[in-house]
Amino acid sequence: MNTPLRIVLTCVLALAWVSQAAARPNIVLIMSDDMGYSDIGCYGGEIRTPRLDRLAADGLRFTQFYNTGRCCPTRASLLTGLYPHQAGIGHMTGESRGADGELLPHYRGDLSRNAVTIAEALRSYGYLNYMVGKWHVTRFNSNKGPRFNWPLQRGFDRFYGTIKGAGSFYDPTTLCRGDVFITPDNDPHYKPETYYYTDAISDNAVMFLRDHHREQRGRPFFMYVAYTAAHWPMHALPEDIEKYKGVYDAGYQATRDARLKRMRAMGLIDPGWAMTATVGDWNSVKHKAWELRNMEVYAAMVDRMDQGIGKIVDELRRQGQLDNTLILFLQDNGGCAENMGRSKPRKPYPQYKPMKPDQLQPSVWPSMQTRDGRPVRTGPDVMPGPADTYIAYGRSWANVSNTPFREYKHWVHEGGVATPLIAHWPGGIAPKVRGKLDHQPGHLVDLMATCLDLAEARYPAQYDGRTIVPMQGVSLTPAFRGEALGRTQPIFWEHEGNRAVRDGRWKLVAKGVKGKWELYDMHADRTETHDLAGEHPQVRDRLAERWERWAERAGVKPYPARGPWQPKAKRAPPHTE
Repeated sequence: MNTPLRIVLTCVLALAWVSQAAARPNIVLIMSDDMGYSDIGCYGGEIRTPRLDRLAADGLRFTQFYNTGRCCPTRASLLTGLYPHQAGIGHMTGESRGADGELLPHYRGDLSRNAVTIAEALRSYGYLNYMVGKWHVTRFNSNKGPRFNWPLQRGFDRFYGTIKGAGSFYDPTTLCRGDVFITPDNDPHYKPETYYYTDAISDNAVMFLRDHHREQRGRPFFMYVAYTAAHWPMHALPEDIEKYKGVYDAGYQATRDARLKRMRAMGLIDPGWAMTATVGDWNSVKHKAWELRNMEVYAAMVDRMDQGIGKIVDELRRQGQLDNTLILFLQDNGGCAENMGRSKPRKPYPQYKPMKPDQLQPSVWPSMQTRDGRPVRTGPDVMPGPADTYIAYGRSWANVSNTPFREYKHWVHEGGVATPLIAHWPGGIAPKVRGKLDHQPGHLVDLMATCLDLAEARYPAQYDGRTIVPMQGVSLTPAFRGEALGRTQPIFWEHEGNRAVRDGRWKLVAKGVKGKWELYDMHADRTETHDLAGEHPQVRDRLAERWERWAERAGVKPYPARGPWQPKAKRAPPHTE
C-alpha cells in the first residue's frame, strides 16, 4: 500500500474510533461505606441527600439490589464481576490457610490475578480509568511492601485514596497519590484550609474530571469513587453536625417508624411486610445525649458525602458530559453494629511519634494520637465528631439504618446485604422508566457486565497470560429500557460462615456454618419474619443443594482451618507476583 493511501486509511480509522468512543458513555461508579438501606432520602431516610435524591428522580432506583455484606468482599466483587472467593477475597485482606497449613487461594486476601478489574477490561477498549477513595482489596504489611495489587497496577490511570479500610477522616492512614504515600500536609496537589477525607475524595474526583476534559476530551472514562463515609470513626464537621440537632430526639423506634412510613409511601416496601423488632429501648438509654450525638454525626457524614457527589455532578454538567455519563450509586454493606470505641480503653494508648513524610500512622485502629499530639478519646463521656475521637454509632442506630430489615454488616440477611442502587443516565435511561422503581433482584456481579455492555467490550478469557474466571453477572441495561434482566442463575452469598441463596421469590439463609437454614418468600415477606423451611422442605433442600454446589465451584470450601469467621493462621511473607 502506498504511503498517501496508508495515511488516508489511518485517518479514517482514527476518526471512526473517535466517533465510536464519543458515542459510548462515561461511567461513574460511586460507593459509600457502612450505610443502611433506608439512610438516604430517596430510600426513606431523614438524612438530607438532595443531590442523590435528584439523581434518583431523574433516573432509576433498584429496590432489590445486593452487596456481599462486608467491605473487602464487596469491593472485590464490584471490581471483578465475580463472587468474592473467586476474586481471592473470601474473607478479608488477611490470608487464611487450610487444615494442612497451605494458603487457600480463595482466601489469600489479595485481589486474584485470575480476575480482571473493570478498569483492566475497559482499558483495552479506549477508556481511561480513574479512582478516588478506599481500595481495601490487597494485603498490606508496611509502606515498603509490594504494590502489585494497587489501583495503578490493576488498570487505573490515576489514583488518590487509601489502601487500607478505615481510619481518621482528618488524617487518613495509608493515604496515597498514585503509588506514593502522602499525608494531608505534604500533598503538593491538594491543600485545603481544613482537611476532611470525604471532601478530599470529592475534590480529587473533580480534579481528575477537569484534567481529563482538558487533556483527553473525546475519550470515554470510567471513574470509581469509593467514599469511606459513613464508616467509623464518627468524624464530621461542626456545621454539618449542627443541621441534625433535635432530629433524632424521639429515639430509635420513632425514627424507624417514620422511615417505614415514608418507604411504604414511596413503594420501596410492601405494606404487607412486617417491621422487624427494634433493637434498643430508648427510655432505658443511660447516655441519651451521647447516643443522639452519635447519630447526628453519622447523618452529618452522609450529608457531606452528598454535597461532594453534587460537586461531581456539577462538574459533569459544566463540561456538557452529564447526558452521556452513567452514574451509579450504591453501598458496600448494611449498617454497622460494631462497637468500636463505645467503651473506655483498658489501658492508655501508646505514645504517638511524629511521622516522616514516607511513614504511615501506627495503626488503622484507635491505638494512636492525633498528628498534633492529642490523645484519641473513646467512650460514652466523649462526644464524637472531632479528630481526637474514635467511636462507632452502635447496634441500635445500625438497626435504624437498616429499617425495616434484620441483622447488619457481616450477616447475609437483608439488613446486611440490601443496598440502594441509583442509576442516572439522561442519554441512556428511557423516559418511561425515569423516576421509577425497578424491583428485579440484582447483585454486584452485574456491574462488570453492565460496564462492558455499555463500552461495547468483551470480557476476556485470558489477560496478561492468565486464564480469567468467567464473569458471573448479567447486564443491568435492559432495566434502563424497562425490560427484564434475563437472569437465569440464583444469587449466592457466603461471609464468615453466613450463607444465602436467592432464586426468584425464594431466599434460603443461615447464620454461621452451624446455623440452620431459614427459608423466606421474598414476595410476601422480604423482612424475613416468617421462616417457611418447615412448610416447604423440598424448596429448602433444593436451594441448599444449589448453594453447596456453588460453594464448591466458587472456592468457598474448603473453609479456613480455624473457621471463616476469624482466620488466625500463621502469616506468610507477602507474595510479590
